[in-house]
Amino acid sequence: MSGGTIAGRYELGERLGLGGMSTVVVAFDTRLERYVAVKLLAEHLADDQQFVARFRREAMAAARMVHPNIVQVYDFGLDDQTGRHYIVMERIVGPSGAQILKDRGRLPVDEAVDWIAQACRGLEYAHRNGLVHRDVKPGNLLLSEADGTIKLADFGIAKIASDESSITQVGSVLGTAAYLAPEQAAGEEAGPAADLYGLGVVAYQLLSGRLPYEAQSLTELALKQQREVPRSLHQLDPAIPGALSVAVERALALNPKQRYGGSADTMRTAVLDGARGIGPDEDATQVVGGWDDDATTVFAGEPGTAPLVVPREPRAPRRAAPPVAAPAAGRESPRARAERSAAAQQAAAQQRQGRRKRGAFRRFVTFVLLIAVLAAVGAAAYVATSQKDNSVHLRQVVHDDADQVISDLKQLIQDNTR
Repeated sequence: MSGGTIAGRYELGERLGLGGMSTVVVAFDTRLERYVAVKLLAEHLADDQQFVARFRREAMAAARMVHPNIVQVYDFGLDDQTGRHYIVMERIVGPSGAQILKDRGRLPVDEAVDWIAQACRGLEYAHRNGLVHRDVKPGNLLLSEADGTIKLADFGIAKIASDESSITQVGSVLGTAAYLAPEQAAGEEAGPAADLYGLGVVAYQLLSGRLPYEAQSLTELALKQQREVPRSLHQLDPAIPGALSVAVERALALNPKQRYGGSADTMRTAVLDGARGIGPDEDATQVVGGWDDDATTVFAGEPGTAPLVVPREPRAPRRAAPPVAAPAAGRESPRARAERSAAAQQAAAQQRQGRRKRGAFRRFVTFVLLIAVLAAVGAAAYVATSQKDNSVHLRQVVHDDADQVISDLKQLIQDNTR
């Protein structure tokens, strides 16, 4: 449609982007004499009246977002001549985060932190106004070359938090798979914490040049999210402060409640502090732990496939990083102190995990012995029915100490098998 006109005032130019739901082109607003970006919805969506109604309602909500870190929506409507629904937006001259990653691979810590902090400001404003983005990814973060501002773009699949209606119903999956929060992959309701997860993935990628989870399908991604812990950013690159690594990993927590309480402003503060070597006392392995509600998760999977039911189990903690030696002389820097503290906490977490495993083994042994006791008591009962002078000896075996339980069970077996 290059060279055409929309709504009698927007002269369409070259294409800027193409997606499954829309095409974005640069346009000139003849009325206000300025360049804008126009998003044209795919023609097949124009026949879905329910989609169009919801889209209009949510486009109005996005148009009310006026913030330096959010791409401004100027206008939207239906062009009578072409039958195309359109959105007119602020035109940003500069690369997206996806282009930055493609061209440069990754960003230095200070530059990446600036991207994350500015994106947090935009999300905080949107969340305060009841709008959840639901598709935070590098391609939707734009760098304005004019002033270095990072802007959140494309609220096209956003959801109004205070309204039950949205472009998609609960149970469907939207967004780019790699940046989907676990609750989104499960087809559950996506709140502000889902946006923080997506931004956490973006932060991990900007700092390391890689995704926290590499998966070929939505199902594989969901399984990895449940069972694995991403490798620490500080382990991938020691130049990344350990406190910053913890701050990013908190955004990747499996449980939405553990992602800064859904507060983008709190995440921004943690990331900025982390870049200076200031971080929380807790170990990152404590942050990315499991859910605290249902014992299973049902994943939507790919279209045409059956749902996958997976137990929600705590993910194994990563190996502890090598201890950081204290400085030989002089005052210890905040960064070194934070890194040494993080290493010590990771070692402590590994020890706690070892104790839990030993406890689990003892419980397993106790269970096996209990089965043996039941078999022995059953045999003794059979003997008692044929020999009247014999009787079955039973007593209660309850102890907190697994070793004492095992000892008592052995004695009980001997009493009933003499």
